[in-house]
Amino acid sequence: MQVNTVHHVEEAIAATKQQLLQHLLYQHIQNLDDLKVFLNYHVYAVWDFMSLLKALQQKLTCTTTPWVPVGNPKVRYLINEIVLAEETDVDALGNRKSHYELYIDAMKACGANTQAIEQLVAQFGNGATWEEVSKSIKLPEAVRNFLNFTFQVIQQGKPHEIAAAFTFGREDLIPGMFTEILHHFQNQLNETSLDKLIYYLERHIELDGDEHGPMAMLMIEELCEGDEQKWNEVAAVSEQALQMRIQLWDAMLQHIQLSKQFSVN
Repeated sequence: MQVNTVHHVEEAIAATKQQLLQHLLYQHIQNLDDLKVFLNYHVYAVWDFMSLLKALQQKLTCTTTPWVPVGNPKVRYLINEIVLAEETDVDALGNRKSHYELYIDAMKACGANTQAIEQLVAQFGNGATWEEVSKSIKLPEAVRNFLNFTFQVIQQGKPHEIAAAFTFGREDLIPGMFTEILHHFQNQLNETSLDKLIYYLERHIELDGDEHGPMAMLMIEELCEGDEQKWNEVAAVSEQALQMRIQLWDAMLQHIQLSKQFSVN
């Protein structure tokens, strides 16, 4: 199939996206312990999303001094608008926080352990590279593979491929995926400790469905223009990003099923 528009990319990845949206994982998040498993895996995807975002900002805008105009002003606007909300949004009380920090707050409110992800992020604050950190910290294999793919895309440095992982593997996916998760949470769980998580999910549905998703699609169009090779690379990376997400979901499901099996035995 010829791929040279956003619509063509969406058609190319439609089957894989549907597989993800219909994943059995959602049906197995039935209690707070199941939810904690989900949170402890998914937080890495929340965190590395921010790395994709900042990689795009570095590629598409000027982030050094002296300042010079870089690239397409329309693209600069699109990425900076997304960065503004993702890096400095507000919590339910109006406090400025990144979406990663909102997620950490939600995990803690649910009683989930955030030590592993916070230790990982702290190492980057000390100047370590992903290669160094990945060798020094113990991670579930599916998480490590998921992050390896993300940083491989970032290190290859093609803006349209980074935007593909960001857009079709994340922004375009999040509204439908989180709506599905939220539906199961509301029907299966009745915990006041979920308030911050529900706020995070609803905020993502609002922003990504109404604003960031369409903006990210426009960014893809501007980056690819009429270059069919770029469009094909966008489709390939988008498909890989969804496949990596499915593998992450498979690992969560297996973890939840094994935990229930051991609890019965």
